[in-house]
Amino acid sequence: MEKTKFYSIHEKLGAKIVDFAGFKMPVLYSSIIAEHKAVRTSVGVFDVSHMGEIFIRGDKTLDFVQHITVNDASLLNDGQVQYSAMCYADGGIVDDLLVYRISEKEFMLVVNASNKDKDFAWMKENNIFNVEITDESDQYSLLAVQGPNSKQVIEKICDKPLDIEYYHFFKAEVAGIDMILSRTGYTGELGFELYFKGDEPIAERVWNAIFESGKDYNIQPVGLGARDSLRLEMGFCLYGNDIDKTTNPLEAGLGWITKLKKPSFIAKDVLLKVKEEGLKRKLVPLSSEEKSFPRHGYDLSVDGKKIGQITSGTVSPILDKAIALGYVDIEHVKEGNQINFVIRGKEIPAVITKLPFVKN
Repeated sequence: MEKTKFYSIHEKLGAKIVDFAGFKMPVLYSSIIAEHKAVRTSVGVFDVSHMGEIFIRGDKTLDFVQHITVNDASLLNDGQVQYSAMCYADGGIVDDLLVYRISEKEFMLVVNASNKDKDFAWMKENNIFNVEITDESDQYSLLAVQGPNSKQVIEKICDKPLDIEYYHFFKAEVAGIDMILSRTGYTGELGFELYFKGDEPIAERVWNAIFESGKDYNIQPVGLGARDSLRLEMGFCLYGNDIDKTTNPLEAGLGWITKLKKPSFIAKDVLLKVKEEGLKRKLVPLSSEEKSFPRHGYDLSVDGKKIGQITSGTVSPILDKAIALGYVDIEHVKEGNQINFVIRGKEIPAVITKLPFVKN
């Protein structure tokens, strides 16, 4: 198992460490609920250095990115970020990712940790434009500073004002270290992600500077447990749960990033056919006022008949009620419809609702 450059810090803080995507990662420090609420109400810091950073360089970089992703990367200017996905030829999802346009001839693709090696191999396999593709994940550390007070915390130790729009980035110095600073995150809160190179002492310097800057805001370290509950409150998809090679982006509710009018890209013809013929199922948000804990893999039913399955579920720490995402047969997909969670053989009433579950 690999360790991030913050591992000794996590140990000193008494984090509960788990094996995740080939890394030893902190799942919690105090409690998932306390860490979750710290991000929603003030500010928290996540070590997400296990994520993958793959760089594309060359004259045909944009052509390559357009070919392998479903969103329209031609709309990006330098310093902009785009949420996108890559599909196999049959329309199944290879991964969801962030596309950073550094320049016309250089892009950074940020991919999920569990998919990094697979994604890198798949990109090389589909490199019909002879671009340079390099996996620089091992060189980068990545911290996500998230929450309503995140701007005040980072601005105090940054050499530039953080007047930056959502899904934009720039190069800056934070705590005297050069980095890519982007206004992105996986929590639905105001937040920033910091990509930087350096050994363990540099990583610790950045961590310590952030926590010193944030002490007036009761800044907290946050583990993967709260990262998952925070993203679920917003309805953000998690690869391996809500999307994978057996799901296409249209049924996963990612039609908004799937630009079927752009020139040819991998799986375009298949996805056009899916749209033409109509969806057979769709990923929907569900909530229940009943005391229950929906989990990945539980069935969804109507009148005792299985009509789908939960892909992600939890009890929202903010709403204090059960929330879930799940695929249901298309004839049942309508806001307000009652769908039951099947938990240990018992049907628990839930309702199809709107995203996000928690509205900021």
